[in-house]
Amino acid sequence: MPKEFTYRGLTLEQLQSISMDEFITLLPSRQRRSLRRGLSPEQRAFLENVRKAKEAMRKGGSLIIKTHERDMVILPEMVGLTIQVYNGKEFVPVEIKPEMIGHYLGEFAVTNKPVKHGTPGIGASRSSMYVPLK
Repeated sequence: MPKEFTYRGLTLEQLQSISMDEFITLLPSRQRRSLRRGLSPEQRAFLENVRKAKEAMRKGGSLIIKTHERDMVILPEMVGLTIQVYNGKEFVPVEIKPEMIGHYLGEFAVTNKPVKHGTPGIGASRSSMYVPLK
């Protein structure tokens, strides 16, 4: 049997039922400070979209949420949604799981691609001048 998820001793259902102020006290200091200072207008709009998407899921539909808000703390009410987070080039789908609570959305949409070096082309370097052509 898989172990039940808990965050600071509270289950997901308990986290979703407590008030925002009580939840903020459970977070690490950086996230706690960010939320205590208040949400930006863009973050408020994003949270409204999350609530609309949750309502749509309850009714059986689905709603795609796209956002540039990489600095938004993942809250318990977002669990179960797939949010498309902008990484500077494209929107990366991020499925919110309970283990992600307290992290930032941007942590799950990597902004740089790993470098995969190929073989050098002709004239790529001075030494390639002396490579015999096939």
